[in-house]
Amino acid sequence: MADFTAQDVQALRKSTGAGMMDAKKALSETSGDMDKAADYLREKGIASAAKRANREQGEGVVGVYMHIQSGRPVLGVLVALASETDFVAKSDEFKDTANDIAMHAAASQPRWVTRDEVPEAVVAKEMELIAAEARNEGKPDEIIEKIVAGRIESFYKDNVLVDQVFVRSDKFEGTVGALVQGLAVRMGENISISSMARVAVGE
Repeated sequence: MADFTAQDVQALRKSTGAGMMDAKKALSETSGDMDKAADYLREKGIASAAKRANREQGEGVVGVYMHIQSGRPVLGVLVALASETDFVAKSDEFKDTANDIAMHAAASQPRWVTRDEVPEAVVAKEMELIAAEARNEGKPDEIIEKIVAGRIESFYKDNVLVDQVFVRSDKFEGTVGALVQGLAVRMGENISISSMARVAVGE
């Protein structure tokens, strides 16, 4: 087991602006050495990208995907991918990524873009149902909380766009959020998915 604590993870996050999972990975890769972990994040471009997260994103593009069936469009998805500058927004890689994310959303049907968008009432109800299901399965009370925590993560991964595994593993292996973060690192500025709309015949 790696020699670091939750406090170490929090301290690294505060000093670099990195996310929790990135901070944990950095500490794991460096055997809990804070300085080496910070260097690891900088080398990966994660720290610098995270520190840019609060910069205004006034540019971007709308990614589009249309599913054609029997010669007619039956499903359409629009995804707004935001950037800081029009220079980045005009790049082919940026536009292709926006379209790829729209295609992903068509296939995986996320209900929300980020976890922050999931209503608290929805999360509370889902946790309540998971706990009830665990009790019905005969799980002891002392582990039900852990079961709820694990299964609510699965709920997020199924329903939140940035937490979903990108459908085109031949192009990118990882979540949609990691795909966007990687683009931000390469482009050198803050990039995020600002909104999404999905329309389908019969829905």
